[in-house]
Amino acid sequence: MNPLKSVLGTIISGFVLAIIIMLAVGKGEFYSITLSAWFHVMFGVIWIGLLYYFNFVQVPGVGKALADKEPGPAAINKYIAPSALLWFRWAAVGTWLTGMGLLGPNVKAAFMLQDGFVVIGIGAWLGTIMLLNVWGLIWRNQKKILGLDGKTHAPEVIAKAKVVALMASRTNTLLSIPMLMCMVAYGHGNLLPY
Repeated sequence: MNPLKSVLGTIISGFVLAIIIMLAVGKGEFYSITLSAWFHVMFGVIWIGLLYYFNFVQVPGVGKALADKEPGPAAINKYIAPSALLWFRWAAVGTWLTGMGLLGPNVKAAFMLQDGFVVIGIGAWLGTIMLLNVWGLIWRNQKKILGLDGKTHAPEVIAKAKVVALMASRTNTLLSIPMLMCMVAYGHGNLLPY
């Protein structure tokens, strides 16, 4: 049985390989990574990867597909978008929760931008705004656009939902750049001049 023939098999194999590498190299080499940090990065890669997929691939692809009668945007909107949005919104939650877990007792200091927590605090604020955009604007409007809310919407409602979802997604793409800079800077000694 080839584990690469299923997503679950691939994921399990990836974790097994990571554990083998950790044991082979020695735990001492991995002293700075915690399981929580590992999951934070894993969820973050999924979340931001899908954010970039939507903005750089799917939105332009659907735009081109609208001009094409076969197969048209239905193939993407019916089969790909719902699954991608599921992973997208729950990866956002996983990233945010593991990030808060990593901050631990320093959550308040980070969100209050206290000394020593300014950079990670800005990153946490940006990530929080992005999470709220995912659930409050992007997902709420994508349900209307894709007909996943079980309701029939007038064309003007769908048109407005498309604009709101796109602008929230583009805002998240914009915010992801400084957010990633803050997260990496904090994780690597907070080496930014300020």
